[in-house]
Formats: sequence, structure tokens, C-alpha cells
Amino acid sequence: MCDLLAKMAVNICGLWDMVSNVNFDGYMIAMGIGPTTRKIALKLKHRKIIEQMDDQYIIKTLSTFKNYSLSFRVGEEFEEFTKGLDNRHCKSLVTWQGNRLVCTQKGEKKKRGWVHWLEGDKLHLELYCEDQICRQVFKKNG
Repeated sequence: MCDLLAKMAVNICGLWDMVSNVNFDGYMIAMGIGPTTRKIALKLKHRKIIEQMDDQYIIKTLSTFKNYSLSFRVGEEFEEFTKGLDNRHCKSLVTWQGNRLVCTQKGEKKKRGWVHWLEGDKLHLELYCEDQICRQVFKKNG
């Protein structure tokens, strides 16, 4: 169930299927992900499930290869272990900046994080690490 918080600008909750994935390989190289995993990951179509329960968000990224689940409260820094992705520990902070849900991550990698926002009926996601930006677009399922 996606109850809107008063300070939340948009409702990004739902089931989302990937329709495009630009520069994912460059992003994964910047993250330090090995060639075998990259080769597999480039063939996958991800699905996102975004849920909100009170002031907590849960973002699940699903594929036939690996799944990743992230739970957080907007405005509260938390320890994140990116198990199954690049297997790093970092401190993450998610905030609303206008209509964009922005995550900044501090750790081994510089300038690392992501941004979610809606344009029309599409959910956009930019993943960034160091000098690489991956741009993904998802369409709502159902």
C-alpha cells in the first residue's frame, strides 16, 4: 500500500518493468563488477517493485539472475551493504529533491548514488558512480 507522505512530491510506488537500459556496462565497470557478471547482467530485463509503508520505502530490483532489496526512511542516513551487486558497504541517504527521490552513497567509490523520478507514465532511474551514468526507464505494469 502506498500512502503518500505530506512532504512526498510524487507517488512512485508500483510494479515497474524495464524498457531501456543505457550505459549499464560503463556503470558496472566503474563499480568494479567483473566481466562475467557484467555479461550476464547486460542481458537481463529488470523489474522494480516500489512500496511504501508509513515512512519506510522498500525498493526491490528483481531479475532471473539476482535480486536486491533496499529498505530506507527518507532523510535518515543508513548503513547499506550492496550484497549481490558490488558487495560494498556504504552510508546512504535518500531525500526528496523536488519531484526526484535522490540517494547519495559514501564509501569506497566516489560520486555514487541514484535518482528516481516520473515523466508521464515512465519511471526513470539514473545510477551514477565516478564518471559513469546509467540511464534506465521503466513502464508501470498494471
